[in-house]
Amino acid sequence: MPFWAQTLLTLAALALMVALVAAVLALRRVAQRAEGVLTIVEQELRPLVGQAHALTEDVRALTRQAGHELERMGALTEKVGGVAEGMGRVVTVLGGLTRAGQLVGLAAGVKKGVEVFVRHLQKNEGDNHE
Repeated sequence: MPFWAQTLLTLAALALMVALVAAVLALRRVAQRAEGVLTIVEQELRPLVGQAHALTEDVRALTRQAGHELERMGALTEKVGGVAEGMGRVVTVLGGLTRAGQLVGLAAGVKKGVEVFVRHLQKNEGDNHE
């Protein structure tokens, strides 16, 4: 192999080695920067993860409270329904009593009318016999 070819191959190998070393150094700097960024991200994420866990627990507690409140509202609604049903019965009874009161009043009025009529008849018969 001629000398100039050997020299050319040596220079090409040397250029390739220089390029590879430069690429490795660039990759090393990129890795160091990425490590720094990841360290910062990790430092920032730790408190956020803790806050996310706390918020999750708060949401769970609120959900449990809401469930209990819904149960209480259901029980209260049932009680109100029972009271309304009882009030309906009372109103029905009072309506019946009112109707009975009207009938009693009517009967008393008829009785009084009959008594007055009978007295009037008796008075008129006494006037006719004399």
